[in-house]
Amino acid sequence: MKYGIMPLLLALAVLGPGRATMAAPKQSEAQIQRRVEALLSTMSLDEKIGQMTQVDMNALRDKDDIRKFGLGSMLSGGNSAPADNSATGWARAYDEYQSWALKARLKIPLLYGIDAVHGDNHLDDAVIFPHNIGLGATHSPELVEEAARVTAAEVKGTGIGWTFAPCVAVARDERWGRTYESFGEDTGLVSRLGAAAVRGFQGSDLSDTASVLACAKHFLADGGTTDGIDQGNAQCDEAALRKIFLPPYAATIKAGVESIMVSYSSWNGVKMSSNKRLLTDVLKGELGFKGILVSDWAAIDQISPDFTNDVDVSINAGLDMIMIPNGPGHDNNYVQFIAILKQLASDGKVPLSRIDDAVRRILRVKFMMGLFEHPFTDPALTAEVGSSEHRAAARLCVRASMVLLKNRNHLLPLSKNVRHVAIVGQAADDLGVQCGGWTVDWQGKPGRIRQNGTTILQAIRQSVAAGTQVTFSADASDVAGADAVLAVVGEMPYAEMKGDRTDLNLSEQDRALIHRAKSSGAPVAAILLSGRPLILGSALEESDAFIAAWLPGTEGEGVADVLFGEARPTGKLPRHWPASMEQVPVGNSSLFPTGFGLSY
Repeated sequence: MKYGIMPLLLALAVLGPGRATMAAPKQSEAQIQRRVEALLSTMSLDEKIGQMTQVDMNALRDKDDIRKFGLGSMLSGGNSAPADNSATGWARAYDEYQSWALKARLKIPLLYGIDAVHGDNHLDDAVIFPHNIGLGATHSPELVEEAARVTAAEVKGTGIGWTFAPCVAVARDERWGRTYESFGEDTGLVSRLGAAAVRGFQGSDLSDTASVLACAKHFLADGGTTDGIDQGNAQCDEAALRKIFLPPYAATIKAGVESIMVSYSSWNGVKMSSNKRLLTDVLKGELGFKGILVSDWAAIDQISPDFTNDVDVSINAGLDMIMIPNGPGHDNNYVQFIAILKQLASDGKVPLSRIDDAVRRILRVKFMMGLFEHPFTDPALTAEVGSSEHRAAARLCVRASMVLLKNRNHLLPLSKNVRHVAIVGQAADDLGVQCGGWTVDWQGKPGRIRQNGTTILQAIRQSVAAGTQVTFSADASDVAGADAVLAVVGEMPYAEMKGDRTDLNLSEQDRALIHRAKSSGAPVAAILLSGRPLILGSALEESDAFIAAWLPGTEGEGVADVLFGEARPTGKLPRHWPASMEQVPVGNSSLFPTGFGLSY
């Protein structure tokens, strides 16, 4: 049996081929600044504003607009993808967009961004890692860094050079629908793992072919809103803001992060996108952040009903690049933004010095990334997307994320030679539930959402001995004669805006499933797939063993490894586990405290 975290870390040392070495010659900060100033001195106001404009793929009216407006950036939001959702399809689309940027007068390449938050999760053939709550349960900076390194290589295999990750929210209330995007409720843990993710994404040199620009998000206190309401209002004094929510940003800046995304949320009633003191004085001044401050998806629209005012306030507050998901024909579109910002600058309402500061930051990062030297996709990286080495890295992360909450009479690990094991629950054979939100689809969805990946049921069938009988019934109707029942239950997929819950009780359907399994007379081990702790009630009582498997991604073998003793559980809770809704949010008592986790 391959127990413990050390074999995992040793395996990481031999897994991957390491970072590709084709890169632009490494430049000093002084050299980059000279190149920035030389280019900036040749730019018109129109070209500068173009660099500050980020347009979603689905919003682009005409590809020639990239050239016409000198757009500095594009993105693919949660549901923006080319018709061919393979790595080669993405690379083809990216290279075409980039070619239009290089037709502009100054030939400044596009910076293209995507939400690769647990692998390159938009992509059909990418490896999907556990969501951050699962990585938080590993408590391992080494594993988090490796997950980010693999993700970076797969993102770069599509040509794209910017991931909107890591999320370094300190999630304080499980009712928040983005809890699974947070490494945990502890500031220190989030800081350590957030910094590790930045190192994995960016490597030692942003110009390395397999490096991508990281983006710490969402500044600031998005995980501390009242009642866990998404895009809500964090109500606390500045001392608490600095103690709980600011340190992960200081840690990621120290790790070299070169972009930060500003939150939709508010602090004491003031929208973050308009908070000049926090964005300019604290983040850029006090913490010395030199990179790009980018808005969230149409986030400045929430400042006021007046888009002109929103542009004025957000740019003057310190935002350098505005994410605009709307195209011509819709309110607050990118053509409108460009015209408004030009008028504000001409009227002196947005100082030219503020625009120059924003463009300096954007150009600096592009030069650091080597985009001018290597603007197009490296086909060698495209060929590595979904490789066996990458899948092996994800499998190790899944193993280490499993948290054993209960193991009565040492039910687990099961013998691979068990005579008959019954698997119950839809989630056991559902890759969409296993991966959760932000997987191909923005909100995620149940079912066989992609071709590549191994469900828990498939992994179990691959793991047991040849003579073991494995039966499956989604409703626990086929459990007669089993020596053990494995019940896989959990949440249906969700993401931001739609994932908030006021009631965290495990569904009645899942509790009934475990009850039926228990009625067979065989011992029952429950595996919970969820983006946060849930109120378990009778499900925990009626289970002989219980594992929090979080949202493990495509590599279900990692779950089976723990069930059958190929690896022992080493995961520890990254946040408290409430016994009832009275123990929500953090700060109240708990059923299991942060750091809890049994082993074999």
